[in-house]
Amino acid sequence: MTDPGTGTTFDDPEALRKRALAALLTARERTALLTSCVEDPELTAQHSPLMSPLVWDLAHIGNQEELWLLRTVAGRDALRPDIDGLYDAFEHPRAERPSLPLLPPAEARNYAAEVRGRALDILESTAFEGTGARLTEAGFAFGMIAQHEQQHDETMLITHQLRKGPVALTAPDPISAPAFTGPAEVLVPGGPFTMGTSTEPWALDNERPAHARLVPPFYIDTTPVTNEAYQAFIADGGYTDRRWWAPEGWAHIREHSIGAPLFWRRDGGQWLRRRFGATEVVPPDEPVLHVSWYEADAYARWAGRRLPSEAEWEKAARHDPETGRSTRYPWGDADPTPEHANLGQRHLRPAPAGSYPAGQSPLGVRQLIGDVWEWTSSELLPYPGFHAFPYKEYSEVFFGSEHKVLRGGSFAVDAVACRGTFRNWDYPIRRQIFSGFRTARDASGDSV
Repeated sequence: MTDPGTGTTFDDPEALRKRALAALLTARERTALLTSCVEDPELTAQHSPLMSPLVWDLAHIGNQEELWLLRTVAGRDALRPDIDGLYDAFEHPRAERPSLPLLPPAEARNYAAEVRGRALDILESTAFEGTGARLTEAGFAFGMIAQHEQQHDETMLITHQLRKGPVALTAPDPISAPAFTGPAEVLVPGGPFTMGTSTEPWALDNERPAHARLVPPFYIDTTPVTNEAYQAFIADGGYTDRRWWAPEGWAHIREHSIGAPLFWRRDGGQWLRRRFGATEVVPPDEPVLHVSWYEADAYARWAGRRLPSEAEWEKAARHDPETGRSTRYPWGDADPTPEHANLGQRHLRPAPAGSYPAGQSPLGVRQLIGDVWEWTSSELLPYPGFHAFPYKEYSEVFFGSEHKVLRGGSFAVDAVACRGTFRNWDYPIRRQIFSGFRTARDASGDSV
């Protein structure tokens, strides 16, 4: 099969099988790291009402794998039907989960391991083509489960950031790069482009189908907004001037006494932040992190600009003006490497703005993939021709005005769950996520 937008082919079932195996193993290695770096009391505690106990995520990962791979794909009997309700994310809000009779850490680990062993056997015996079953065509179900586990791994990493205990996770810093001296913004020409995908084998339902989208010309920041730039907004009274804020955002920051990104605090003449249990000076050249949509929107207004729409962001990330194609990633169709982007918890912080020149788009926009999730101005809505698959609770129940779309992924996202078409979303008040942003303006100069 060939994606009409990218020209990329995915027609080797054995290559896809190996890809699925690698994705599942990589996800489980990361899950093991995130749940073995602290003692059991830290796994069972709730570190924030916004997040589940780590042990809930661990067993939920196993339960979803059992539901889809063992029961649905292979038709096997349930291993633990008694726990389905405990690990149904829609049945129990996060704040209530510590009160549930959850599996203790050792039992959760054993359950997830037993499911995984059986799932790998199923992977070996499942046909990836010619079955007429959409769930197994191109190994979709296995790719979906790998993505699901990596998404929960990112959620668990957020929990570790919220945790008040000692340092439990470490990683090398991104390799230092020369200071970026390129243009502050890039012109994205107007015209149509192919948004979304119809044939990326493991793309989720909200990324589908591929469709033409007409976007007027606009300018977009070459890099995400930095801590230094954001500090200028704070110093200019950005949090005390209601002119820059949406009414709901202004009410929220006043009610909660918000005056800086989450985890920041002022110490004399400098800003400090807490990062995975350690306190450090806020690095001026890194993309700003842990800001809400309301904060990103206010900064953009203060700067005389705006947030890009979701379509603008994707065009800047995927459209090649020379060929007219939409590529899988800003740099082309090849899978990400460490030279392209900061992904996969390889580092526990964003790289300095302007890093990864090998990962820039044909127009020269950098760091569109990895480092920080980027808020857009768009609400989460279905594409024309959308069909929920394989269950409406993944995307459809979230469509509407309550959620804003984020694009691009962060340093906490694995490549299997991050691509040029991937859509993330959250409430506009959310700040615990690894979120930043870049700004845009109309080519006419009318930016607000």
